[in-house]
Amino acid sequence: MGLLDTLQEGKVYEVLLITRSNVTPVGVVRRGNRLFFKLFGGRSAGELKSCPYASIQFTNDVESIVKLALNLPLRLEFDGNGEHRWIKGLPGVYGTVEAKEEEHEDELGKTVVLKCSLQPAGETPGTLPPLPPSRADFYLMEMGVDITRLLVAVRKGLDDVAKGLRERILTNYRMYSRLGGKSKLAEVILKMAADPYSPPQVAPPEEDL
Repeated sequence: MGLLDTLQEGKVYEVLLITRSNVTPVGVVRRGNRLFFKLFGGRSAGELKSCPYASIQFTNDVESIVKLALNLPLRLEFDGNGEHRWIKGLPGVYGTVEAKEEEHEDELGKTVVLKCSLQPAGETPGTLPPLPPSRADFYLMEMGVDITRLLVAVRKGLDDVAKGLRERILTNYRMYSRLGGKSKLAEVILKMAADPYSPPQVAPPEEDL
């Protein structure tokens, strides 16, 4: 059984997308022998337009996923085969990406997304520690998603949307703490939500992914 076979069709999985010079979290869905995902602009989308080679890798380190989503410091080591690049030690797949632009509209307004699909051509070597899922980490993940949307809402002047996202971040922070979450990253997100115009204050990376 290959790695692709471990993913249930139709379910969204949070993974890491590695392009020529960038790493970003994305939600992927397996359909048949391909992985589908969307990119809302950014460096990864730009790189895939000119260099359609990427790796998709798995991690159960939610804190690292959120740090990458917020462009916070994280030490990573890379390997590759010339065309494709991947993070050392993480299991995953690599292949060529097919992509096309499409209009998208939601509460944050209209934008153009890059709809992508990757058909694995090979697997990246690596293993994950056998960590059971943490309920607290689910809330940290949602805080990470909401703070990225909040920053967009503030930039676009969508005050009502921003207010709702701030309230949800605070609610999820309380649940995260109640369930034993102790990462300082949650406090960083809370401060970003209160003052999105100030750069986040974070310590330099201490560990590899």
